[in-house]
Amino acid sequence: MTESAIPNEMTGGEALARSLIAHGAGPMFGMGGFQLLPFYDAARRLGLNHNLINDERCAAFAADAYAKVSGRVGLVDATLGPGATNLVTGLVEALNAGSPVVAVVGDAHRDHAGRNMTQETDQVAILRPACKALIRVEAVHRIPEAVARAFAVATSGRPGPVVVDLPEDVCHGLHGFAEGDFAADPALQAAPSLRCRPERAAVERAAALLARAERPLILAGGGVHISRAWAELTALAEAHAIPVAHTMTGKGAIACSSPLNAGLFGRYDRIANRLIEEADCLLVVGCKLGEIATRRYTVPPPGKTLIHLDILPEEMGRTYSPAVRLWGDAREGLADLAAALPEAAAARRRRAGWTGLVAERMARWREEVAPRLQSDESPVHMARLVAEINRALPPEGILVADGGFAAHWAGLLFDTRLAGRGFVPDRGFASIGYGLPGAMGAALARPGTPVVGLTGDGGFNMVLGELETARRMGLGITIVVVNNAASGYVKALQHLMYGEGAYQSADLAETDYARVAAAMGCHGLRVEDPGALAGALAEALAETGRPSVIDVVVTRDPARMLPAVDSRTVQVRKGDRVA
Repeated sequence: MTESAIPNEMTGGEALARSLIAHGAGPMFGMGGFQLLPFYDAARRLGLNHNLINDERCAAFAADAYAKVSGRVGLVDATLGPGATNLVTGLVEALNAGSPVVAVVGDAHRDHAGRNMTQETDQVAILRPACKALIRVEAVHRIPEAVARAFAVATSGRPGPVVVDLPEDVCHGLHGFAEGDFAADPALQAAPSLRCRPERAAVERAAALLARAERPLILAGGGVHISRAWAELTALAEAHAIPVAHTMTGKGAIACSSPLNAGLFGRYDRIANRLIEEADCLLVVGCKLGEIATRRYTVPPPGKTLIHLDILPEEMGRTYSPAVRLWGDAREGLADLAAALPEAAAARRRRAGWTGLVAERMARWREEVAPRLQSDESPVHMARLVAEINRALPPEGILVADGGFAAHWAGLLFDTRLAGRGFVPDRGFASIGYGLPGAMGAALARPGTPVVGLTGDGGFNMVLGELETARRMGLGITIVVVNNAASGYVKALQHLMYGEGAYQSADLAETDYARVAAAMGCHGLRVEDPGALAGALAEALAETGRPSVIDVVVTRDPARMLPAVDSRTVQVRKGDRVA
């Protein structure tokens, strides 16, 4: 091949790779096709950290978890047609959860589009509602501009996924770029790249309500993590004696070990729902107050004085009308609130009984559930399993929880000992199959940190192929499979709604996942006795160069599968979703 006479002439694919590198690209997952081959070639030559995935949905999940834990932009690519459409579930998770992700997808050659090209579909129309923005690149020279725009949109406001759609002829086309074309703003490498503050008058009204309150309570959602607002929230809560309850996604907004932590609120709560009823002022931070968090829109009860701080104004009033709306970044809004509040010593003295009540009730709850957390029954009780994970993970460790049982049980029982994102559930879309690829993304976000992925057998079945990816990458993650030989959540609901034996399409074949893992070159352990859990977890966490799979045999009784460690009484009403 003769050398080009045009200075810095390169393919669109190389321009794409150089643009991503300029924006501090971290690990990228994808599966190539002809449309993106120039990009793959440039990634090889330029040293872009690109990794082959076995399923594009898992690529999006891994990118999402990487973004959640690191705050940096998660990267994924896919080829034309089925590659692009396989991204949809993971993109919606990132969209609903506020994760900064950039997805590059190859598209049909424009000279031949619409002529039934192999794998061609209207993927732009399919992908557009699954992302925050879709940028279609129509000219080679505009690729750096498109990438910069994608990073800017993905990391600002409420973060989210941005799709860059790259036609084949644009990726394979040539252009002579100037060196300055690949300049990038370092601020766009992580979210939030921009922060805005709530209106001063609104902050003053909110501060006045909080100052007068005798029993204030903070309800923290995932927006606290997106904003990296842990220090500000903890400082406000401690200085002014305000307890904190959280959603599944908000766990870790304040350390679960804090005496001010009231635990999960909503459908699966410990003590928080009762505290919400008793509170005289609620400060909602970075929380959408959706179905699970509000126990199908019954928590908080009507008539509460509620202050809502959120980066998306349209979320305020969607499910509960606030007295004060604070439109802005969680970290900046909390700092402004703290500055507007009067001297805190008097408030701490006045609220000593209120905060003492939180610690007293939490201690009583732990005492009541201790028999389940310490259960010696076999098959293993889910409460005992989560309790053992609590003990095995160090304070800086990360638990990634798959959809369904894994998120519900872990959301209720797992405790973070540090403020921060030590618990990563996929609650944006709550699909199953997230546990393994999510653990991969989390491990890449914090190298050297112990990461456990908790998944059901049904979810694990969906993504088994990514064990090969994790082994190839040398990721020492631990995957705990909740093996109940069923689509357990569905089977439990069928039992609850229709009675014993009324199960349809809910059972799985008995499978030894430890042997499956071993056959794939990974470390496999099977646990049927709870006494073996601690040793198995220690052995798995010691494996740092390859994945470990702990196959835990749990109850097959559908009457005992739903999280019930809080001894709640469930009354089924027609048309109601009870869990």
